[in-house]
Amino acid sequence: MSISEWPAAERPREKLLARGAQALSDAELLAIFLRTGIKGCSAVDMARLLMQRFGSLGRLLGARADEFQQQAGLGPAKYVQFMAMHELARRLLAEEMAAADVLDCPEAVQRFLRVAIGYCEVEVFSVIFLTAQYRVLAVEELARGTLTETRVYPREVVRRALQHNACSVIVAHNHPSGVAEPSDADRRLTATLKQALQLVDINLLDHFVVTGEYAESLAARGWV
Repeated sequence: MSISEWPAAERPREKLLARGAQALSDAELLAIFLRTGIKGCSAVDMARLLMQRFGSLGRLLGARADEFQQQAGLGPAKYVQFMAMHELARRLLAEEMAAADVLDCPEAVQRFLRVAIGYCEVEVFSVIFLTAQYRVLAVEELARGTLTETRVYPREVVRRALQHNACSVIVAHNHPSGVAEPSDADRRLTATLKQALQLVDINLLDHFVVTGEYAESLAARGWV
């Protein structure tokens, strides 16, 4: 049965207009985005299949083009739309983070990092550059590696911090494995970065290890 044959109160678009977007399930929201299904499979059915396959919205939005397009009825145009939606979410969270003192709102930093790099399939190292008032000056990806590691050069972090005239920085990298537990190598890198930044009077405020679900703070563990 196509969605047009459903009772009006159960159709995703009509339900959203009547009750608000928050009343819809993830699959129903995805169905509105997909707009149409394929023969024998409604847009809601397709959305449910996508959620089952990828496990979460975050993993779906972080999917590679070839993974995404393995699902019948989804081609390059839909993939481009999904990537645009992901980027809009990242920019919205970046705005939220930039609007506040990051020390007063650490949750905003963690939400941004989870969306920005948490679902990347290779390790990504990012830096948030901050003013003396702990406001965001810029966010940059400084390194991208493999499934298990990335090479970070402390001198590059220092160089970019000086160019931004930053007083403090927060660094972060993701664990594609989905496990946010910091490794011994993460702790050694933190110590090296802190020492290098101190030479030019820049503070390392935190180092986050990020997955799609978690952002683990090394500062909270007393390792910064």
